[in-house]
Amino acid sequence: MTTGRSGRTVRDLRRGNRSAVLQRLYFGGAMSRQELGPATGLSSGSVSNVVGELVADGLLEEAGIVDSDGGRPRTLLRVAPGSAHMIGVDVGETRVRVELFDLALTELARTELPLRPRGCYDVGPIVDHVRTGIATVLAEAGIGTERLLGVGVGVPGIVDREAPGGAVVYGQTIGWDAVPLEALLRATGALPDEVPYIIDNGARTLGQAEMWFGAGRGAREAVVVLFGSGVGASLITDGSPDGGTTEGTPLEWGHLTVSVRGRRCRCGALGCLEAYTGAEALLARWAERGGGAVQPVDGAMADTVDEEEALSALLAAAVAADPVAQEVLDETAEYLGAGLSDLINLFQPARILIGGWAGLLLGPHILPAVREHATRYALRHPAERVSIDLGSLGPDAVTVGAATLPLSAFFATGGRRTTPQPQPEAPGWRTALEVRGKSAARRG
Repeated sequence: MTTGRSGRTVRDLRRGNRSAVLQRLYFGGAMSRQELGPATGLSSGSVSNVVGELVADGLLEEAGIVDSDGGRPRTLLRVAPGSAHMIGVDVGETRVRVELFDLALTELARTELPLRPRGCYDVGPIVDHVRTGIATVLAEAGIGTERLLGVGVGVPGIVDREAPGGAVVYGQTIGWDAVPLEALLRATGALPDEVPYIIDNGARTLGQAEMWFGAGRGAREAVVVLFGSGVGASLITDGSPDGGTTEGTPLEWGHLTVSVRGRRCRCGALGCLEAYTGAEALLARWAERGGGAVQPVDGAMADTVDEEEALSALLAAAVAADPVAQEVLDETAEYLGAGLSDLINLFQPARILIGGWAGLLLGPHILPAVREHATRYALRHPAERVSIDLGSLGPDAVTVGAATLPLSAFFATGGRRTTPQPQPEAPGWRTALEVRGKSAARRG
């Protein structure tokens, strides 16, 4: 393979050109071959070659004809929506949601499988839910795996995607300690080996979705907050959707200490932000003060409680001027604002977006107070530069974000399906010393 001075091969250049054309048409909409040159920086010859390849691969299709000033009419091109599919999975707090999308992110099928008891994150049942959900949505839509780009999975916790054997999840709040989730999913045999599972933190998948398609469009950097039963966040440092990639860092923001020796958090520590702002903790504080019909059980909500219904009841009580409900919401707004001030001081983002089912439910009522507290607790200069708003993609945005994980890989490979890379063989010295160590242990 010929290599240029930059170290890039001809194959790399071709892949980059394909990627540039696909991303420009995907995020910018239909355009002609003549327009693609200036839009991508490619020569007319390169555009012609790339478009020919992508049309032959079935990834591009004609989208009509427009008149040209003084010349022949021009044919518009667009990415063919049915040319590929993605599956997004949200391992949520009460259920596992699985959705099938076409390349334009039109939902083709969905299913939800409840976690019983509520909040039970036993790995085996969750893996079974994902396997069942994948089979269900593919069957419902009548689609095979030939054009399936992959399965994106959003989970709570820290994800080590570089671990040998596939992604490993560390989710302290859900009792996951180094769970080899990718290997477990692969072992179900639900999909052929060439279809990848791409696993990431749920807050980061939400962030990518909002930056590409939602309220984050146009921002180069932002912090996206996932406010549900617990709270989390993701720092997006390169959110330009036209680039087809997003650099995002999940933040265990919910486990910042906001009260020394304070309330016990689900992670086991005392005084975490999540212990004051998560929906579960919010409802527990309301119940402790005699509000509502829900009583906490050992610091957590009972398995039979529907958190969304309970939170709606709290909100209705506050709107009806119930003093206890109002007090709890006011406290929550202040804690949330104070937590956002830490993000403002640390990262100085241009935009903060609040998503998640609880954030979108409470946001219209507490957002002005949250903004006020965030500004009051933060340093003045970064606070003057940031906007704080709600996400625009709805409570299901984690699933959409999960589907963008294989979509991002699709762009990176220039529209070619990724294939699993063989695990590199360990150096001989390492294998020899491991054998030596095991032999010594047996002798001892």
